[in-house]
Amino acid sequence: MADIFDVIADGTRRDILQLLRERAIASEHGTSVSYIVSELGVSQPTVSKHLKVLREAELVSVREEGQHRYYSLSTAPLDVVDDWLIPFFDEALTGPAEGATTLTDSAAAAADLVGRAAASTKHAFDSMLKRIPGR
Repeated sequence: MADIFDVIADGTRRDILQLLRERAIASEHGTSVSYIVSELGVSQPTVSKHLKVLREAELVSVREEGQHRYYSLSTAPLDVVDDWLIPFFDEALTGPAEGATTLTDSAAAAADLVGRAAASTKHAFDSMLKRIPGR
């Protein structure tokens, strides 16, 4: 299974997840590919490619009805992201970050820290993989 952080790093996939989250309230039967295409203004092959990645990461489930496919959001894999992010927000809520004057400043500082930590971790991981013989 693909690394969840790599999966959600793509903006189009995040847009699809957001759309499915919003549509979950309006439709309990799932969202059609054609609806996703029309809402996002992205080509059908592009949407299908991203839906495949989201299916493989188990972030969406699909229901087939004849030739139509209906997608629904599956949030369980996002627990990994939650578990990783929560400590950053806990630190932000325990008190203002150095130089911050409000909780909003602390939250912005935490978001910046999370972004930097994610980029640093991904870079370190990618560098480590390049050192493995045969890769």
